[in-house]
Amino acid sequence: SHVCWYALLRRPSMRIQPIAAVTKGALLRTSLLCTMSAPRVVDEKYPGTAVARMLAARERATSVDGDLNGEWEPVRQKLLWAAGLRDLNNARPGAGYTGHAFNDSNHCDATTMLGDVSHNLNEAGDNRVKGIAIGNRLGPGIEVASLPELGEGGTWSTCTNGCHLDPPQDVAHVQFRSRIAFKLVWCPPSFSKFVLVDDEGVLLASGTPTGQLPPMGERRLNFDLVKGSKYAVEAEKMAKQ
Repeated sequence: SHVCWYALLRRPSMRIQPIAAVTKGALLRTSLLCTMSAPRVVDEKYPGTAVARMLAARERATSVDGDLNGEWEPVRQKLLWAAGLRDLNNARPGAGYTGHAFNDSNHCDATTMLGDVSHNLNEAGDNRVKGIAIGNRLGPGIEVASLPELGEGGTWSTCTNGCHLDPPQDVAHVQFRSRIAFKLVWCPPSFSKFVLVDDEGVLLASGTPTGQLPPMGERRLNFDLVKGSKYAVEAEKMAKQ
């Protein structure tokens, strides 16, 4: 994936961090790191973001636009690939299992975080993510499930609840201090079509899958979780087409 570093540097929330500044702990997590020949771009607002990995995931998401209309399970596998996740239906939950990813109302955020924050926990206190278990230890599963070729860091399908607030108070933005690469949102009123939108709610791709979709109640609740936020805009537009 080609990253336009000049364009990134012009963004006020981005800065370059020398590779020497990467923590020793992050370097030891080799399953989450690729060979680094370029400096790390740091998102100053959400410094846990694996920026290059995020951009690569978005590029993959746009590349499958128009190819998300077949049977649901192959479509979901394309979403996993775009996010930088392995299709692991036989792993234990918490140990890399991704059978739930994009398959219910809530686990619909493709979050790309740096290796040194992938073991962050949902700590008790005022800043914890509401509706998520205290602790919420995801790091080991992230290491197992993340595809290394997408770039530095790891990926997880984090919970979307709390994203309707401004700023978002979900797992990605609070527990991992990371932007999302993309979010899956089912479109009202039929909830037979979905959109993929980025961290600002910009449309990346859409699809109308067939076959055994997630239950209707899950798809409806998925939209309810984003309703009223920037993440609902493209789904609502799609509903009018």
